Amino acid sequence: MAHTHPKIVDLTHPLTSGMQIYPGDPEVQIAPATSLAEDGVVVHALQLGTHTGTHLDAPSHSIADGHTVDGLDLGRLVAPLLVVDVTEFAQPGGRIELAQVAGQLERLTPGAIVVFRTDWSKRFGRPEYLEHPFLDAAIAERLLAAGVTVVGVDTLSPDRTDATAESADLPFHDVFLGAGGVIIENLSNLSAIDTARDPWISALPLPFTGLDGSPVRAVAMHRS
Repeated sequence: MAHTHPKIVDLTHPLTSGMQIYPGDPEVQIAPATSLAEDGVVVHALQLGTHTGTHLDAPSHSIADGHTVDGLDLGRLVAPLLVVDVTEFAQPGGRIELAQVAGQLERLTPGAIVVFRTDWSKRFGRPEYLEHPFLDAAIAERLLAAGVTVVGVDTLSPDRTDATAESADLPFHDVFLGAGGVIIENLSNLSAIDTARDPWISALPLPFTGLDGSPVRAVAMHRS
């Protein structure tokens, strides 16, 4: 019997020099370190923050003594996927309330990864990407109560992004990471997922020792 490969949907923003970042994060610089002509091999030097592009937040990102990225159980990050479509509620800087998504959350199963589709990823790289909708912290509590410990968004953050604030106000992070959860941010292309085919998602980090997050290669998978 021939092996059937799953269909892969890439949910990851490309990593490029000068790409959009969370306000205050390290700028992304990618430059040649060696050349084929002079050195016989090509190597590039990378400078980027742990929360560059499509990435995950480990609990230690905002929680004292929280788990670091290398301490996460990778089994949690390859799991059945539930896409919650909030495109009709997605307004610039608008709060998405638990009541607006409660019906879709009735399908929650423990261990699933839940991602919220706003389609804001189409604005990635533009100033208006910062004016994204955000999730009420009551949604974090509802997910945790259902045994969901990994959540994803196609925005900079599940919390409001305020580039003018001296420090971030992160109520969703406080609840979700505070309970040992993981947050995947800056997902893309969620509209391409065939939700009728019982998709899974994989979002694996690099094993940075003792660090607070990592870029991921996030993909959705379902049978062709």
